[in-house]
Amino acid sequence: MSLTLREIQEVIRNAYFHRDYARGLWRTLLWLVEELGELVSVINKEKPREQIEEELADVLAWLVSVANLLEIDLEKAFIKKYREDVENYFKSQKRVK
Repeated sequence: MSLTLREIQEVIRNAYFHRDYARGLWRTLLWLVEELGELVSVINKEKPREQIEEELADVLAWLVSVANLLEIDLEKAFIKKYREDVENYFKSQKRVK
């Protein structure tokens, strides 16, 4: 199974937006920071890859939650910010997007 960034954002919106909204932007940002700290900790302690993957997934989910609260489409924002890199990627893959 694979998901685009837009689909990941929609999954998190459907599952958690009401809770995120009730919590508010700043408290949701604090959760993101906490998850980043947990990621740093498992990497620093050289924990098993599975634990690192779980923390990366948590960081992504909380980042997406913040974007949802700000009504920002992360996929669009990424393409806008890294357009040249995205275009180079598609050229190297012999695809046009």
